[in-house]
Amino acid sequence: MSDPSFARRGTRPGWRDPRMALGVLVLAGSVVLGAVVLDQSDETVPVWAMTADVGVGQALEPASLEQRRIRFADADLADRYLSAAQAPPEDVVLTRAVGAGELLPRAALGTADDTVEVVEVPVAAPVEAVPTTVRAGSVVDVWVSPEGRVEPGADGAEQVLDDVTVIAAPAAAEGFTPSGTRQLILAVPAEQADTALPRLLAAVGGTGVVITREP
Repeated sequence: MSDPSFARRGTRPGWRDPRMALGVLVLAGSVVLGAVVLDQSDETVPVWAMTADVGVGQALEPASLEQRRIRFADADLADRYLSAAQAPPEDVVLTRAVGAGELLPRAALGTADDTVEVVEVPVAAPVEAVPTTVRAGSVVDVWVSPEGRVEPGADGAEQVLDDVTVIAAPAAAEGFTPSGTRQLILAVPAEQADTALPRLLAAVGGTGVVITREP
């Protein structure tokens, strides 16, 4: 005759078993708690970013914007950029160029009255005299160095443009310049252009032009 106690020990607990119900409740609670913790830990904020290069004085168009979620170290840093929690403002222009892929700074927004008259100036420089990080929207300085030396600290080097915005920065292979040079299109304030252009033209072929940029 079989042992009844053995039969009881060999039977798997069913759904009506209190231990099984308790296990299901614990598992479900863990899933819900994990979802809540993950949701609370998402400290990213939505901000607008550029999908295209937009130059000084150009209107800000919704088509040139996209939303991104960014985690900032502090709220003050987040406030520097235009929040995407609301629709982008209308009838505003950029007071400085902002390149594709960049977050949109609040400080770059203004009206037509806020913009400074600029002149688009093409500048050719040796590839090694242009930082690889320079792109549309970068703010750069331009130096003229004598005898083709490609360092701003060379004897007689002179800074001819200060804090000018890059409108376009094609790669060396894409520019219509001699081999080994790179052409940039700069938005130069008119008052700077009047004094800088003769000095830039004096650096024939761009061999004595040096571009610097603060990271």
